[in-house]
Amino acid sequence: MWTYSLDPVLVSFWGLDIRWYGIIYAFGFLLALWFILRSREELKLSKDQSYDLLFYIMIGDIIGARLFYVIFWQPAYYFANPLEILFLWHGGLAFHGGLVGVVLAAWLYCRKNKIAFLKVADVLSIPALIGLGLGRIANFINGELVGRVTNVSWCVNFGDGLCRHPYVLYSAVKRFALAGVLYWMKKSFVLADGFLFWTMLFLLGVGRFFLDFVREDILYYGLSVGQWMSLTMVLLALVILLKNYKEDLRKVFK
Repeated sequence: MWTYSLDPVLVSFWGLDIRWYGIIYAFGFLLALWFILRSREELKLSKDQSYDLLFYIMIGDIIGARLFYVIFWQPAYYFANPLEILFLWHGGLAFHGGLVGVVLAAWLYCRKNKIAFLKVADVLSIPALIGLGLGRIANFINGELVGRVTNVSWCVNFGDGLCRHPYVLYSAVKRFALAGVLYWMKKSFVLADGFLFWTMLFLLGVGRFFLDFVREDILYYGLSVGQWMSLTMVLLALVILLKNYKEDLRKVFK
């Protein structure tokens, strides 16, 4: 057993805390920008358009993640304290909401500027997974999103005297591994636009669904909110993959 003792604050200046979570979040966006810029020719984007696309993605991510957290995870609290919705520094961002927000924002930008959305989605899939993995490490540093009580030798005491699964570390490993799988697919096969994106959604959803069985959460009809959302994501991605990407599935799984 290991007892959690990490400090989520990297450094403080004049009462302002610089937290690991914020630094990692910013790094994730910079990583996405790097992938966009190196793929500008493929995406037919100017430099200014690349920065504009990143701005859309950032806004979509923050708004979507916050709204989903407010609506689906803590509605009673935020409806009683509506001003708290604006206080992002108090925490409270939902993965599924951020995903929906990013996809919607990127789609709107691509539609407005006549850019191939599925090409953009494929390019962003790998950095998204890396960024999400780093985000889970930031969750661990914050000592949040703890797992269920267990007696495995690598369990962690997060301060409540109980030994729990390090759920977010499992999730981080899963996301880094999926980034590797997508990179292998990209380098090994010529794939139709959108295949990497829909594969990412499918695999992310499957992984989240099963991993959440070791996460400490409120259950609704035997599953958590995150599991119900992940199941929806899996079914949607699976239908689209089977309908539109049969040839690509044969290439990868032959």
